[in-house]
Amino acid sequence: MGDFSMTEKGLKNELNYNLELIDKKLRADESFDIIRRDIVICKKRARIYSVDGLVKDTVMGKIMTFFYSVTDEDSLKDADTFAENCVPYIEVNTEDNPETICINILSGISALFIEGFDKAIMMDTRTYPQRQTSEPDDDKVVRGSKDGFVETIISNVALIRRRIRDVNFTVKPFSVSRSSKSDVAVCYMEDKVDHKLLSAIIERIENVRVDSLAMNQQSLIEAIYPKKWFNPFPKIKYTERPDSAAANAMKGNIIILVDNSPSALVLPTSIFDITEEPDDYYFPPVTGTYLRLSRFLIILASLFITPLWLLAQQNPEYVPDFLGFVVTTENFNIPILFQLLILEIAIDGLRLAALNTPSSLSGTLGIIGAITLSEFTIDVGWFSTEAMLYMAFVTIASFSQPSYELGYCIKFMRVLLLILTTIFNLWGFLAGLIIIAVLLLTNKTVSGKSYLYPLIPFNGKAFINKVLRLR
Repeated sequence: MGDFSMTEKGLKNELNYNLELIDKKLRADESFDIIRRDIVICKKRARIYSVDGLVKDTVMGKIMTFFYSVTDEDSLKDADTFAENCVPYIEVNTEDNPETICINILSGISALFIEGFDKAIMMDTRTYPQRQTSEPDDDKVVRGSKDGFVETIISNVALIRRRIRDVNFTVKPFSVSRSSKSDVAVCYMEDKVDHKLLSAIIERIENVRVDSLAMNQQSLIEAIYPKKWFNPFPKIKYTERPDSAAANAMKGNIIILVDNSPSALVLPTSIFDITEEPDDYYFPPVTGTYLRLSRFLIILASLFITPLWLLAQQNPEYVPDFLGFVVTTENFNIPILFQLLILEIAIDGLRLAALNTPSSLSGTLGIIGAITLSEFTIDVGWFSTEAMLYMAFVTIASFSQPSYELGYCIKFMRVLLLILTTIFNLWGFLAGLIIIAVLLLTNKTVSGKSYLYPLIPFNGKAFINKVLRLR
């Protein structure tokens, strides 16, 4: 085998040279799943490269049957003519760059090399193993469509395209990272998107310099937006629903899909966008408005209920008579702050345990955990009844909004309020409120606009549309 540089420029019309070059770049002799099938087309030697498990066997069988039947030598003048006239497949093109050819082969595309051709014929006969497009577990609705994104980017694009039959809907493909060469698709409506933001996002994606997108979307987001990681409020909305992604695209948002990830990134998004749910729109306006306002109130309650209870315990003289029942006079073996912090961690521990427990046992584990963290811990004096009650409400309330990231952000802000209130009493509580306000006010969407828009800067019509579910 000859000596080939990894920066080799183009193929030659010598078949042996081309095959040795591609074999070396693919390291085909070391990888058993690289298929090399030698055939003869009209008395000319040829070879097909593909990856086992990523190619449609029946389609390739029919294509090869056709190749064996080719008898017109005039069709074998060059690769472009042969690809246009003699390849019985839809997605076909020619390529002469060895690096691009190898990347395409490893992504599942079949490459055909023919004696005398200085280009390879690329046939997109790939197929990826995938599950059914069933409704996602974490993004369910009472009404509406029951399909969801899968780990195959082509299928995900098709699910959105099925809902947007408009020539302005555009899908731009990218290949990101040095090793994994992950497929990324940027979807948008040409006539509605913010083109300045679109250009900035595309430029950032093209300039990503990472070895691989090991964690798919999160790796991509951290690569293109590395700043302000200390602000826990999420800047990106995730959705596993094609209907939600299509609706956001129609509003002018940008949708980013990453191969091997069953969810889409929606940007730019404000705090109001993140708290929206598809069910808001699958019900009549009155019901949708009630659901949305209830969600806002529950989110605020989950943030403030335990810090306010702690503040009331520290300052019982300021508690109105009609709320006197919230003040308990019993002696605690463990200070209230540590009770609440231990419960915060214990609830996350139960959640992690449920995720890593076989489904046949997760129900039993949940029951045992609930009993252990309620009746038994109260009996032995670890926790008070009120602490268990309020943390149970907080836990249930955390599932009332769709964003997992926002749920943890609220948890961090709640813990901050608890610690500051314990140390500095009322002034600590007020300081915590100021810190939360500063984090919200200084946070920006990926487009650089206010995170609290349309509240700040105030836009009355847009604000009403965000708070109320109108027709």
